[in-house]
Amino acid sequence: MHRPLAFLVVTAAVVVSLAGCGGGGSSSADIAFVSSRDGDYAIYVMSADGNGERRLTKKDQEGVTEGESVFFQIDPAWSPDATKIAYASVRAGTPDIYVMNADGTGDTRLTSGKTNDTHPTWSPDGRSIAFVRDGDIYVMGSDGSSPRRISDIGAQESDPAWSPDGEWIAYVRRTPGTPVQNLWLMHPDGSGRHALTRQTGRTFTPAWSPDSKRIVFSMNREELFALFTIGVDGKGLRSVVPTANDNFEPSWSPDGTKIAYQEDGAIFTIELGGTGVEKLTDNATNDSSPTWNPQPSSGGD
Repeated sequence: MHRPLAFLVVTAAVVVSLAGCGGGGSSSADIAFVSSRDGDYAIYVMSADGNGERRLTKKDQEGVTEGESVFFQIDPAWSPDATKIAYASVRAGTPDIYVMNADGTGDTRLTSGKTNDTHPTWSPDGRSIAFVRDGDIYVMGSDGSSPRRISDIGAQESDPAWSPDGEWIAYVRRTPGTPVQNLWLMHPDGSGRHALTRQTGRTFTPAWSPDSKRIVFSMNREELFALFTIGVDGKGLRSVVPTANDNFEPSWSPDGTKIAYQEDGAIFTIELGGTGVEKLTDNATNDSSPTWNPQPSSGGD
């Protein structure tokens, strides 16, 4: 069974306490994703129909152990103007946040130290990045400046996702002393924390609709992890797609018509309403973490 990178990162956190192409600027790719097809976990991009796959991050694992390789280069997140991609990498020994141009050039490290920094998400004005640091959620400048904790120090919190309108950060909160995880919201300054779901399983990787009215996420309401959407008011919980396998890491298309997700090591898209499922990549390439370009190209869809 292929487990999502978000699942592995959170699990590791509980147990422990995670040559670009030439040119610069914006990208013509529609979806960024993670793949271990070359033996290490790296950031790739492709068009919305699965064509034009290409690797962005470098293949250089010197000093990275086999156990760390799963965190080598993960968690891609587009900047709002689509000119940059933030991501997490363990290349320096512990997971840190990096940013690169959308074509893979200009790689810059934003965080450092002995902490585990993962899962970046951009503010809609591009000036700030929220991320996870050892079970807490922080916000820093998009240049890595002035990191500050905004989450509840008494609970393990992860998977932040900044709403397109800038009002909320959706995130996953683990009930202290239990494995139960639910979907929560808070304002970017940490105020207004409240639960959107109240279930007894585990929840992962929320992602926003373009109009900031709904959130898609993975949850094992029953035996399997399936995709659900819910309103920003906590109402209208809906299943996205019937599945015989676990579904993880959804991402909403910028036109609001499709959701990309990972199932069993491959990336799929589904048209809202549960129709039009399309498989974009092969299960054998172990792909995950699809993230839709907020300003995609006009082709490939």
